Parts: sequence; structure tokens; C-alpha cells
Amino acid sequence: MYQDMKKLYWWPNMKADIATYVSKCLTCAKVKAEHQNPSGLLVQPAIPEWKWDNITMDFITKIPKSSHGFDTIWVIVDRLIKSAHFLPIRENDPLDKLARLYLNRIVARHGIPVSIICDRDGRFTSNFWRSFQKALGTDLSMSTAYHPETDGQSERTIQTLEDMLRACVINFGKGWVKHLPLAEFSYKNSYHVSIKAAPYEVLYGRRCRSPVCWAKVGEAQLTGPEMIQETTEKIVLIKQRIQAAQDRQKSYTNLKRKPMEFEVRDRVMLKVSPWKGVIRFGNRGKLNPRYVGPFMVLAKVGKVAYRLELPQELSRVHHTFHVSNLKKYYVDEPLAMPLEGIHVDDKLQFVEEPIEIIEREIKQLKQSRIPLVKVR
Repeated sequence: MYQDMKKLYWWPNMKADIATYVSKCLTCAKVKAEHQNPSGLLVQPAIPEWKWDNITMDFITKIPKSSHGFDTIWVIVDRLIKSAHFLPIRENDPLDKLARLYLNRIVARHGIPVSIICDRDGRFTSNFWRSFQKALGTDLSMSTAYHPETDGQSERTIQTLEDMLRACVINFGKGWVKHLPLAEFSYKNSYHVSIKAAPYEVLYGRRCRSPVCWAKVGEAQLTGPEMIQETTEKIVLIKQRIQAAQDRQKSYTNLKRKPMEFEVRDRVMLKVSPWKGVIRFGNRGKLNPRYVGPFMVLAKVGKVAYRLELPQELSRVHHTFHVSNLKKYYVDEPLAMPLEGIHVDDKLQFVEEPIEIIEREIKQLKQSRIPLVKVR
């Protein structure tokens, strides 16, 4: 627009005025892609003080069903020493069964955690799980909506576990459940870069006996005071190593990010496609808007998250978002348009609705007939 205008007109501060005018176009704000670095510098959780005081947990779902009916793995990781438990469960297991498994496998062995970092899975956001952890005195720290970096510790462990299980299936065939304890043993005995040791060694003070390390039983025995002193020194050393790893990661990450802050009562646009190709509604498909809004900022949550005032159309969406999913709103108030005709589910995905049945067909099998319909 500036290149077209300057051939015929000129006025003081012309380029800035045109840039401001274009930035206030509501249609442009909804559809234009961002070519800036993502907003929000990396904010890392505090380093835990002791083993199994602070943990993360997540689920691996949609695994091929085993002979016992297991199709999900519950991954629970200690944030200090990176030790983990891999618990096979069923995706439809009731929450009281998960709570009992949690008590038997985690609380009975390691005590009650101080805090748990997790995503916004329906099982974690349920009233039962919240009240259960509140009764135990454990703080639940859930990730902001559509920002999976919050529980990156468990996500990285899940990636390692999935690679192990793939290798087991390739080499030993089906039946991933029977290989799960061996995968956990291998994970705990493997060198971890951030703590510069194996999780088993940090947890128990010595390497576990394995085909790679045949230490004799009773070797390098320590007296009580010496063991306490060595354990304390190791925890201090591990915290220093984790801090160094965090500083290194933060220095790499912040090179590609920019700080961004909003004030309470500011108006922002919400990015509705955090992952490419997720959203579908109407018949536009790939040509959906990139942003919806504007919405008012109600409060700042932590350092890089904001709570928004969402309309009734988005009532099923969690109202707290990471700053990378927001952008400043410049449009004049009279130009704001409502979210007419758009239905959004609790995962911030536009809902497709059937319009008509185009064609019918009956599939003939040996002993049955299956009616099929083609829906637009």
C-alpha cells in the first residue's frame, strides 16, 4: 500500500501512518501469518530440593492392546534424579483404580510428592483427582492450554520409552507389556546427560548390577554417617549440573524468542491453530482464519501466561493461554465482529457437522449385511 500511495501522495510520517492503518485491519489480523520470533522467553520450574519431591506425569495412549487388555502407559518421572516408573493401564480405567495404583507404586515407595507437573488431561482435571491430591497435600501444577512445553520432562521420557518399545517389538515380536519392566530397568541404568549419572546410581548411591556392571555385593560399603554425607553431596552436585543444563538450554532457546507482555484489560487475538492442520470447520478446510478475537486480558498467570475473558462460544476451552498463542489487538472497537456460526470444542478445534447424506450402499458379507452412508 505504501509503494502504491507514495507515487501519488506524500505527507509527514506517511509510512508509519500507513503501517498503523494496515495493522488495524481486522481481517488482516485474523488471517495474516506471523513472521516474528515466537513470544515469551523460556521460564523453567525451580530445581527440586530432594528425590521424588517433585514429579511429572503423563499418559502414552493408543498403544496396541495387549493380551491383558492394557493399551496405555502411565509415565511418572522424578524431576531431580530423572528416575521413572512405567505403569501399564487401560485407557478406560476408573480414577479410583488409578489412585490406588498411584498409592501402591509411588507413594508407598517414595513418599508423598510436594508437587506434580502434568498436562490438562481429563483425568488430571477431574474433581476426584484434584480433591485426592489436595487431601494428600500435593500441589497440582497443570500446563497452560495448547502449550506442551510445560511438561517437557515427561514428554522427553515418553519419547525415549517409545523408542525402547519399538526396538523390543522389532527384535522380540509382540507383547510390549512383558518388555515394559526391562525398559524401565534399562532407562534407570542409562547415563543421563543433565545429571551426568544414571538415575539408579543417584537414587541408591551405587550402580545397579547388570550385564555391563558386575559389581560384587557388599563392595564399597559405607558407614551410616559417610553414606548420609555422600548422598547429600551428590544431591548438591546434581542440582548444580541441572542448573548448568537449564542455563545452557535457556541460552539456546531465548535466541529464537522475543519478550512479550500484556496489561490487564488489554485486548488480544487468540491463535486457534497452535499445530498446523489441526483445525477444520465449514467447508474452507485449509483456509480457516489463524486468529479469533479480540478477547480481554483478565489477569496474568505466572510470568508468561494470561487468563482471557472468553465468550460463550468458547465456554469449553480453558481460559489460560501461553503468551506465544496471543498477539496484540490494534483494531478499532466498532470493527470487532462476533464468532458467528463457529462451534469450537474443548480442544480448541472447530467442530465439523454433517450436512446431508450423499449416497447409500450395503456391503454384503458371507453372513451379514452392513449399511454404509457417505456424508457431506
